[in-house]
Amino acid sequence: MEVKGYKAFNKGLTNRYGRKFELGKKYSTTGEISFGNDGNGFHFCKNIEDTLRYFDAIDGEVEIAEVTGLDEIVTKEDEYNGYYDMYVAKTIIINNKIERKKLVNMFLTTITSEPRVIRFIQLFKLTEKEIEMFKLKYASSISIMDAIAYYQEDKKDVYEKRHKVKEK
Repeated sequence: MEVKGYKAFNKGLTNRYGRKFELGKKYSTTGEISFGNDGNGFHFCKNIEDTLRYFDAIDGEVEIAEVTGLDEIVTKEDEYNGYYDMYVAKTIIINNKIERKKLVNMFLTTITSEPRVIRFIQLFKLTEKEIEMFKLKYASSISIMDAIAYYQEDKKDVYEKRHKVKEK
């Protein structure tokens, strides 16, 4: 079986456990594969923004790579939290790194699904210039504009103002 997707890393293509990965290399594990911190295998996601669920891209630096999962692959769905098509594979190839400019551009041109854009805005720290680009692109979306204000501009009262009930 083969599935293409994305995997997030700490700076230097290092995973959460300190293991360093290299572009173009194939990695395999032994034993039964499973999800979780105590799981076994190589975790990755179909949707690029979902990789940020596992790494702090608001306060820290992350790198995201395109990957291919091979051999035995298990799929996990977290419907309650809106995460789908998460995988763990016995073997993974690190194909190439997604540079920041390309990543941001994906959410300005290709990935325009409102829930996906909001999830990206919630989990990835944008620069001031990038924030302005998102505001221009999504000016007509109240939900996206609120997410920008709350998660990127630290305007924590944005949702209170929008949903405040008038007192009599």
